[in-house]
Amino acid sequence: MTSQAEPTSDGWRAAAPEICIAAVLVAVAAATGYVAAGLPGAAAVVIGATVVALVVMRAITPLGTPPGDVRQTDAEAVPVTFTGYWRKRAGLVDGTQSLAAYDAVLRGTLQHLLAARLAERHGISLQDDPDAARRLLCPRPRDDALWYWVDPARPPAQAGKQPGIPPRTLARLIDRLEQL
Repeated sequence: MTSQAEPTSDGWRAAAPEICIAAVLVAVAAATGYVAAGLPGAAAVVIGATVVALVVMRAITPLGTPPGDVRQTDAEAVPVTFTGYWRKRAGLVDGTQSLAAYDAVLRGTLQHLLAARLAERHGISLQDDPDAARRLLCPRPRDDALWYWVDPARPPAQAGKQPGIPPRTLARLIDRLEQL
């Protein structure tokens, strides 16, 4: 009878004891470095511990799926790397704060999602038939404002202080994409 460890949904919480022990060890080593060599000694210990932690993080986080690999299904998809997650999160936050940032990153992602949904479920090309795409995405008059955010014909915003997509509008747009 063999038992296999199943992955937990706790994420980093499961490693809390090890992280606490590592933090205490770094603090003790930094104090020792301070006693032995002053502030430069403590700084060297902290910088060294940071480099080691980053190397360990890079080694233990799973690699993302190569962009050209479409053989995997959603159920067997490999999670993106730790840095990839933060890049996507930063793009999302920036897209809600600046229209130029939205157009640079988030708009393309949403357009790709819309194009994939339309092609897979309705046989419509976003680029070839944007009117049909608009009718499907915005069936009710209150949805008309969503088209502005994914319209492939809209030119990108010029650099400026224009606010990005409001979070509530982004949530409505994602809901509509899920319903398609």
